Amino acid sequence: MTLADLDFNESAIITKIKGRSTFRKRVTEMGFVRGKKIKAIKAAPLKDPIEYSILGYNVSLRQKEAQLIDVVSEREVSEDILDLQKVGSSVEDILRRKAITKSKTIHIALIGNPNAGKTSFFNFASHSQEHVGNYSGVTVDAKATKFKHKGYTIKLTDLPGTYSLTAYSPEELYVRRHIMNEMPDVIINIVDASNLERNLYLTTQLMDMDVKMVMALNMFDELKKNGHQLDFLSLGKMLGMPIVPTVSSKGQGIKNVLDRVIEVFEDRSPHQRFVRINYGTNIIEGIQAISKTLCKYPAIETKIAPRFVAIKILENDPDIYAELEKYGINKEDIARFEEIKDTVYKRIGSEITSYIADSRYGYIAGALKETLKKSPVQRRKFTDKIDNILTHKFWGFPIFLFFMWVMFQATFSLGQYPMDWIDQSVAWFSNFIANNMPDGMLKDLLVDGVIGGVGGVIVFLPNILILFFFISVMEDTGYMARAAFLMDKIMHKFGLHGKSFIPLVMGFGCNVPAIMATRTLENRKDRLLTMLINPFMSCSARLPVYLVIIGAFFPTNQGLILFGIYFTGIMVAALMALIFKNTLFKGKEAPFVMELPPYRTPTIRSGLHHMWFKAKEYLKKMGGVILVASILLWALGYFPQKPSGIEKFDKQISELKKQKKSFKQEFKTIGQQLDFEEDFQNKIHEIELEKTIYQQENSYIGKIGQAVAPVMQPLGFDWKMSISILTGLAAKEVVVSTMGVLYQIKNGDENTVSLIQKLRNEKYKTGSKAGQPVFDKIIALAFIIFVLIYFPCVATITAIKRESGSWKWAAFTAFYTTTLAYFLAFVVNNVG
Repeated sequence: MTLADLDFNESAIITKIKGRSTFRKRVTEMGFVRGKKIKAIKAAPLKDPIEYSILGYNVSLRQKEAQLIDVVSEREVSEDILDLQKVGSSVEDILRRKAITKSKTIHIALIGNPNAGKTSFFNFASHSQEHVGNYSGVTVDAKATKFKHKGYTIKLTDLPGTYSLTAYSPEELYVRRHIMNEMPDVIINIVDASNLERNLYLTTQLMDMDVKMVMALNMFDELKKNGHQLDFLSLGKMLGMPIVPTVSSKGQGIKNVLDRVIEVFEDRSPHQRFVRINYGTNIIEGIQAISKTLCKYPAIETKIAPRFVAIKILENDPDIYAELEKYGINKEDIARFEEIKDTVYKRIGSEITSYIADSRYGYIAGALKETLKKSPVQRRKFTDKIDNILTHKFWGFPIFLFFMWVMFQATFSLGQYPMDWIDQSVAWFSNFIANNMPDGMLKDLLVDGVIGGVGGVIVFLPNILILFFFISVMEDTGYMARAAFLMDKIMHKFGLHGKSFIPLVMGFGCNVPAIMATRTLENRKDRLLTMLINPFMSCSARLPVYLVIIGAFFPTNQGLILFGIYFTGIMVAALMALIFKNTLFKGKEAPFVMELPPYRTPTIRSGLHHMWFKAKEYLKKMGGVILVASILLWALGYFPQKPSGIEKFDKQISELKKQKKSFKQEFKTIGQQLDFEEDFQNKIHEIELEKTIYQQENSYIGKIGQAVAPVMQPLGFDWKMSISILTGLAAKEVVVSTMGVLYQIKNGDENTVSLIQKLRNEKYKTGSKAGQPVFDKIIALAFIIFVLIYFPCVATITAIKRESGSWKWAAFTAFYTTTLAYFLAFVVNNVG
C-alpha cells in the first residue's frame, strides 16, 4: 500500500520512495526515509494535501506525492501481529520486520536495442528459458520473472528491443509508457559493446528520463576480440551510471550487474548521478521554459522528468500530448508549448529533432573519444565475408532456396525414424490395452478415444522439433535478417515490406507469435497486411495433417511434396497481399530500414532451450485441448450405442448362429468343415462391420457430419473429413486426432493399424459409391489445400484481434481464408 492509503491516526513504516530523483531527494531531506515511522493526521478541507507526522514534526504532502511512497501498515500485518505478540514482539517491531522484507524488493526493467542480448541476460539471471534470436523483434511483449539475489527479491521485466524512445513504433511507445507508468526502481540498460555509438543513443534518452540506471556492457568479448580498448569506468563517470562488462550468452558478469543494481537502489553507488546533455543555448532555453510550466502540475513533476517531456514536445512527438492529458494539462499551456517550439525552431533555423539527435551523437562521440581506443588494424569483418556469399546478387537466392528445401527434406527424412519408433510404441500400447482389458466403455474410451486421438498426433513430435530447430538456427545466427534483406525487392512487388518476411517465416513455427512479431513493422498498414496473410504460412500444427496425407497417398518424393505445400501457402499469401495492397491498404509505403546484425555462432544451450520449449508446448496441447477434443469426439461417436434400427444386425447374427446349430449335414472331410467355419466367421464379421458402420453413421457425430457433408461434397470430402475440418477450428492438430477417432474401424484386423494405413484402406460402405476408395490423390490434395488455407486456429484469430485492436480484422480473416480455401479445394477436386 502507499502513504495515500493510510487512514487518519494510522501508523506505518516507509518501505520505498518512487518517482524521479528530484522528488526523492526533496522528500528524503524532509525525513521521508525507508524504515521511518509515519502517521497520517488529517486532510485539508478540500481533501488535499494531507498532513503527516514524522520524526516529531508535521509535514504535508499532496495525494499524488503520497502515492509514490510505499508503506507497511498495521492492517497489512494484522494476522502476524496476533502470532508474534505471543512471543513478546511489539507491533512496531513486527512492522519494521515486514518493512525490511518489502523494502528489499527491486523492480528492474531490461531495456536495450534489438540484438543487444537482453533475452540472454534475462535467461541467465532468472534461469528462465525464453528463446533468444539474433534479429529485431524477438521480444514482442514484456516478459517478467522473480528471483532472489543476495537477500533481495528481484522482479525482472524484459521489455521489447527498441532503438529509441520516440513514438515511431509500438515497441518504442510500449517501453516509454512502461517507464512512465510502472516506474521501475532501476533500469538495466543492455548495450552492445561492439556497436557503442548506435546503442548509446538510447542511453542518452534514458538519461533525460532521470531514472536510476546500470549499464550492462554486453558482448564485451567481441570488443576485445576486435582489438579495441574501452575505459568503461571513466565512461560510467561521464554518463552518471555504473557500467559492468558482460557476456550474457555465457552468463559472464550478470551477478556483478545485479550487485551494482543493489548499490544503485540503496543510493550507495558513487557513479550514480543525473547528467544533463548540452543541447545548445536555444534548445536548453526552450526546455527550461516548458519545464517551468510543467512543474505547475505535481503529478508530472513527481512521476515524469519535465526535461524529458519538454524534449519530446520540442521534437514534435505525436504521442506526448496524449500522455499529458492524463495529468490534466490545460489547453492554454499546450498552446504556450507550441509557441516556445516555434520560437526555438526560428532561432536554430533547422529541424529541432535532427538538432537534438546531432547533439546526442556529438555527446556520445566526445565520451567515446575520451574512453575508447580502437585497434589500429582495421581487419575485414567476418560478417562481411559471409555476407559476400549469402547475400550475393547471384548466389544469395539459390542458397536461400536450398536451405529451405533442406529444412523440409530433413523434416521428413530425419524425422521418419523417431516417428516410426513412436508410432510402433503407440500401436503396441493400444494393442496391449485392447488385449488385456475387459470389454466395456472404459476400454473403448482408452483405445479408440485417448490412444486413437492423442496417439495419432504425438507421433509427429520429432518432425515438429526438427522444423523448429532449423528456424532457431536461422534466428540465432542472424541469417533470418539476411533472408528479409534478400526478399525485400520481391516482397515489395507484392505490396509487402521486407521486414514482413520475419513474421511470415516465424509463421512456419506458430502463427500466434508471428502475428505478435508484426509489431516490428512501423507502418500500421504494413502490420495489418502482414497479419491478414500470415495464416497462409503453414504452422507446425498443420504439419501432422500433411505428414499423414502425404505418407498415405504421396509416398514418393515426400520432402518435395511438403516443400510444394509450403510454397503454395507462400504464393497464396503473396497474391492476397497484392490484392489487399491495391484495395484495402492503398497508401504511402514505409522505407525499408532493418539492422543486419553480425553473424553469431548459435549456442547448443539456446537451441536445446528452444526445442524443449516447443516440445513442452506441444505436449501441453496433447494433454489439454487435443485430449479433451479426442474424448469429446469419441463420446459423440460412441453414443447412442443402440440407435433405432440397429436391432436388425443382432437378429441376423442370432439367426446365423441358429442355422449353424441346426445344420445336420455331415462333412466328408475336415477341410470341408474348416471351410464352412471360415465362411461362417466371415459372414458374422461382415454383419458386425455393417453394425459398427450403422452405429457410427447414426451417432451424434455421424448426424452432425451428414448435416455438414452436403456443403463439403463438391470438394470430394466425406462426412468424416468434414467433421475433422470442423474440429480443426480449435487447433489444427485436432484434425489428425479426429481422423484417428473416426477412421477407427479395423477392417478385419484385430490389431491397431496406423492412421496412414486406415486412410488408404477406407472405402465408402453405402450409397452410389459403395466399395470405392474415400481418398484418391486428387481428393487428398484438395484436403491438404483446404487445411492449408482455411480458418486459422482460435488462438491466431484472438492474436489478430489483440494486435489489430479490433474484432473487425479478426472476423474478416476468418471469413476470407475459409471462403478462399473452399474455392481452391473445389478447383483442385473438379479440375484435377
